[in-house]
Amino acid sequence: MTNQVTLIKANGQKEFFDPAKLRASLLHSGASEAASAKVLEHLLPELHNDMSTSEIYRHAFSILETISKPVARSYSLRRAVMDLGPSGFPFEDFVAKILEAKGYKCETRQTVLGACVPHEVDVVAYTDKELVMIEAKFHNELGTKSDLKVVLYMKARFDDLRENVFNYGGKDRKITDSWLITNTKFSSTAIHYGVCKDLKMIGWNYPDEGNLRSMIETEGLHPITCLTTLSNQDKKILLASRVVLCSDVKNDPTPLTKFLGENFNIIPVIDEINEL
Repeated sequence: MTNQVTLIKANGQKEFFDPAKLRASLLHSGASEAASAKVLEHLLPELHNDMSTSEIYRHAFSILETISKPVARSYSLRRAVMDLGPSGFPFEDFVAKILEAKGYKCETRQTVLGACVPHEVDVVAYTDKELVMIEAKFHNELGTKSDLKVVLYMKARFDDLRENVFNYGGKDRKITDSWLITNTKFSSTAIHYGVCKDLKMIGWNYPDEGNLRSMIETEGLHPITCLTTLSNQDKKILLASRVVLCSDVKNDPTPLTKFLGENFNIIPVIDEINEL
């Protein structure tokens, strides 16, 4: 039975295969009920113990490609962002890369002093006119939402930070805005509060324009976790070395041999990046 098949996750932990979880992931990516059923129909006979979640993904992706390439790309991208975990650090680096592509200069994992207490800020993004403090909230599971408690916490932190002056970009200034960015969704009450308080909140599909998914696709910034030519261990090593984007690897593939070994074959990786 499928609920007795154990899978190996990207972090090395084991879990039972849950067809409902895969189906939800496919539906979240825009697949129809029929397409989701077709993926499961083809996948179930291939299941075996200690199968990696990456193998599950590759099977699902290859089937989706025959049904709808846009849905397959969406499934690939969302899964890849999820695989930036389990810690939130690679997601912070990823958010910084997205904002840099939009013209900001960024610094990550900053400790800054508010009016009352110091705060750890995930990303500080700035231009000549803007200074933005960003909370990058990463979740390992698709169904997990950033709820009202998260938004209230973020609001309190940034209210404290607004009262101080910071030196970024070579000049002293106050922050112009604060953002909350998550890789999943917000609860309805969190969204209601955010709208009421005029907070900038960015989720996978929220708001309708300028959400995380559209920001990634607009800039063409695929994370290395979408590559099937890298093993889970390869990805873990590269992310720990702050190698996050496929485009960066394409422009300069030397980190592949620097961090994965001089004998590592970079050709299949570069070919896959070019296909993206």
